[in-house]
Amino acid sequence: MAKAARELDRGTIQALRKQGGPFLFAPMQAEPDALDRLDISFRWGHYGIRILRCHLIAFQAGHVIPYHKHHNYEFHFIPRGQGRLILEDGSYPLHAGMFYLTGPQVLHQQEAGPREAMYELCLHLDIVPLEEPDTSMEWGEQWEIVEADACIQQLSTMEARPVLDQYSAMNWFLTAYQAWQEGEFGAFTTIRQSIIQILLRTARVQHTSQHQPSLPSRDMNTYRYQLATQYIRDNYARPLTLSEVAESLHICGRQLQRILDQYANETFSGYLERYRLAQLCQALTHSEQTIEQLAYNHGFSSGSYLHYVFKKRLGMTPAQYRQRQQQTLANGYHDPC
Repeated sequence: MAKAARELDRGTIQALRKQGGPFLFAPMQAEPDALDRLDISFRWGHYGIRILRCHLIAFQAGHVIPYHKHHNYEFHFIPRGQGRLILEDGSYPLHAGMFYLTGPQVLHQQEAGPREAMYELCLHLDIVPLEEPDTSMEWGEQWEIVEADACIQQLSTMEARPVLDQYSAMNWFLTAYQAWQEGEFGAFTTIRQSIIQILLRTARVQHTSQHQPSLPSRDMNTYRYQLATQYIRDNYARPLTLSEVAESLHICGRQLQRILDQYANETFSGYLERYRLAQLCQALTHSEQTIEQLAYNHGFSSGSYLHYVFKKRLGMTPAQYRQRQQQTLANGYHDPC
């Protein structure tokens, strides 16, 4: 029956085109069931999601799909035309810009208008609870779990009555289709995100809770300290200033110095010098380069300046340190800086 509904005669197509204005979803008319042919499933939070159908369908005027139901979720969006949805508790008009959710187990009948054809974007999904993942994992997975749980819980309680697509969920059908059509790099990820957006924007229409989980936040001083020290480690081998590192964080040098005082109990120059020496100790132990070359490669202006700093910090010259390391390495012992 669905196949017959898609096979429109020329007169029906012309009638649809006369409904006024460019049709946003016209690109999907080329292969309206293209996404149905893809076997796509993915994990979202605690749920496995499999796409059963994701297509554009066109019903001729007066076409009726008799009462039926599904054991899974079916989302219907009306981008153009009008019709009627009949549920057990009554009949509801459909028009462009509306959506409704049938399933699981919602008995319904669909009818296109008697004088006007109707388009429908249909998303049919299996949403299956999975074994709980390790919620101690990093990289933000816990926040995805929270949002997925809240969304699926909201969808499970939604009424089937048609409402307006206030958050433009239907536009994501086109995003998914174009990712497939253009064969874009990362098409699977784009389609996955499109489906998730449809779910979230659908659930948001009837979401009534006033207590939203807060998004994850950072201790900004700790975060800036981590960024600053990483920047120093990445760039220590060249001339580096407090102002350059501060600018990379979009803060002033004074603020960065306070952060280093708080977390490292050191000045910027002290921290930089200590890190350079730590790296240089490794090079002295394992490299055959001259002291002059090592000084240049680790951010020191000259071998003589390195000699001064090294002796001041470690109580010996770089050459003495290298000699001692060569002796102790033979005995299987390494003396770090």
